[in-house]
Amino acid sequence: MSLTAGIVGLPNVGKSTLFNAITKQQILAANYPFATIDPNVGTVIVPDKRMIFLENLYKPERTIPTTFEFTDIAGLVKGASKGEGLGNKFLSHIRETDAIVEVVRCFEDNNIIHVDGNVDPIRDVEVINVELILADLEIIDNRINKIGKKAQTTKNKEDLKEYNLLVKIKESLEKNIPIRNLSLTEDEIKIVSSFNLITLKPIIYVANVNEEVVATNGNDYVEKLKEYAKKENSEVVMICAKIESELSELEEEEKKEFLNDLGIEESGLSQLIKATYSLLGLATYFTVGSDEVKAWTFKKGMKAPECAGIIHTDFEKGFIRAEVMSYTDLEEQGNEQKVKEKGKMRLEGKDYIMQDGDICHFRFNV
Repeated sequence: MSLTAGIVGLPNVGKSTLFNAITKQQILAANYPFATIDPNVGTVIVPDKRMIFLENLYKPERTIPTTFEFTDIAGLVKGASKGEGLGNKFLSHIRETDAIVEVVRCFEDNNIIHVDGNVDPIRDVEVINVELILADLEIIDNRINKIGKKAQTTKNKEDLKEYNLLVKIKESLEKNIPIRNLSLTEDEIKIVSSFNLITLKPIIYVANVNEEVVATNGNDYVEKLKEYAKKENSEVVMICAKIESELSELEEEEKKEFLNDLGIEESGLSQLIKATYSLLGLATYFTVGSDEVKAWTFKKGMKAPECAGIIHTDFEKGFIRAEVMSYTDLEEQGNEQKVKEKGKMRLEGKDYIMQDGDICHFRFNV
């Protein structure tokens, strides 16, 4: 299951530095707008301590963690929705992602140019968000113009339903309210899903701070950003992109020492990956054995046959049942045999809704 979060932000806020750290790929990170023109996609491992326990228990030939994709999208500027700074090209890249990670500069540095001359996280967020809203408004207006007369003339039930929804969304966007804040029903989301509306996507804000702030609770800029995000039920992850870039060059033990010296338990990057994974409603199940321990990504709410289909379509077509135990029970009991003796191993059918941490063996017949 391949899902992608797009990293957006104004030029020179630390986007490309963060992306370098995320992927360990050295893309162009220059101190001027539009250093990044084409989107870059990087795959990251989702940190999961459960894999260490499973690997030690089963001693498999190979261990395969679950992964997640980030797309670095070039810096947006005011007027992007009208094509400023190659904006239309960048906005089309954002439409292809599943979630938005918006990097916001929350540090002072006279050596790094700010496109607007000074640091103001709320102004920066609003510049980006207004451009995303304007881009969506253009699509909604075009669709209303196309379907409006037909819906009102023919009184077709489905056309009227879509038209009324589009009008509701248009009114919201004109008040600078992103679509994700409208609490649309599943049926309404289905109606507009083909439009790839940017402001319907879930968003997480990254407060990029300097080295002095990273081991603290933040600064005034971070607090302002948190207040802004709280109003739209979004989350803020505080990161020092420069430190994350340095960490990405170190071996695992060196990373731990570095983090300890900074007084940090977990890197900002790990927090961001976990937060983005959760933002998209993703969870992990495992398959285990002496040959392989593997983590699989699924969307919360998926049933056992659908999850089996992630491994192979034949598993879903011929699904019979799933043999399931929870990671918590396995860790608590120490091995599979004890889990069975305690009656914690279960056989689940087609209607079973998979849970994060399930360890599964799927039985199927094709």
